Amino acid sequence: MKFPLGCDKPRLRGPVSDDRTATLPEIAMPEKRTIERARQDKREGKSASTQAGEFVREEMEHIREGKHGARSTKQAIAIGLSKARRSGVDLKPPKKGTTSERTRKSAASAYARGHGAPARKKTSAKRSRATEQALKREGRSAASHTSLARQARSAAAKRTRSQRSAAARRASRTKGPAERSAAARKAARTRQMHSHA
Repeated sequence: MKFPLGCDKPRLRGPVSDDRTATLPEIAMPEKRTIERARQDKREGKSASTQAGEFVREEMEHIREGKHGARSTKQAIAIGLSKARRSGVDLKPPKKGTTSERTRKSAASAYARGHGAPARKKTSAKRSRATEQALKREGRSAASHTSLARQARSAAAKRTRSQRSAAARRASRTKGPAERSAAARKAARTRQMHSHA
């Protein structure tokens, strides 16, 4: 299957969210540098979730810059993941029972759109404007370092030790010597920090 991340203008319309909001075309359109970073990740053999992380990072930058806000860190991440799926990242929708049906259907729709499904009916300008204003009214704390750290801890706590270890091993296979060395130093600092806690 062709990976369409090289598109200059990915076609992005419709809801890109978790249970809480839809977005508008100008917020949903990823930047070219984000698409290029995701393509580079794919060329390096990195996972779909790593590629999608580039879109989540862009979303956090937009929130910090004040382009729009988010109700929660989960919502900001969900918008980024949807942008990734609509841009062609091969990130499968969540399995049944792991999240709400509404979220799952939204993710499935975004995934299908990024993999060749025809566009659905265009969102009305009035609804688009309302969504834009709703997101702009939301706060900026969703992208704070504290919120992101809390979300990371919460996500990690849901995985077993062996799952976390397996993920780390998979990630190390796509790193070069310098990146592996930096990751090892970071891991050592983390272990030391927790040993004093």
